[in-house]
Amino acid sequence: QVQLVESGGGLVQAGGSLRLSCAASGRTFSTYTMAWFRQAPGKEREFVAAIRWSSGTTVTADSVKGRFSISRDNAKNTVNLQMNDLKPEDAAVYYCAAVFSVTLYTAEGLYRYWGQGTQVIVSS
Repeated sequence: QVQLVESGGGLVQAGGSLRLSCAASGRTFSTYTMAWFRQAPGKEREFVAAIRWSSGTTVTADSVKGRFSISRDNAKNTVNLQMNDLKPEDAAVYYCAAVFSVTLYTAEGLYRYWGQGTQVIVSS
């Protein structure tokens, strides 16, 4: 059974940085695509970034391009989201997701496995 556990959220000042991690277990993820989504209060969940585990190829949402980057650590079986120059509008619960596919999906409905989320608060 796939398990995804996020960590690294917290309170940060605008302009600061955070690094989120998603510990993945229960499968060999070489044929998976992993992603980060986020959901702010009163808003729908939105795509942030995705990575094809096998090749490390990534796609990033325009709203965070140049500030956020996704990566994976094969040795630790983790997927990370480095967030720099955080803005108040980045505040949200961030979710890790996985799908058994090598396609870099951006639609949340195509992801089968989800973590519980980690909260990011950005103070202005």
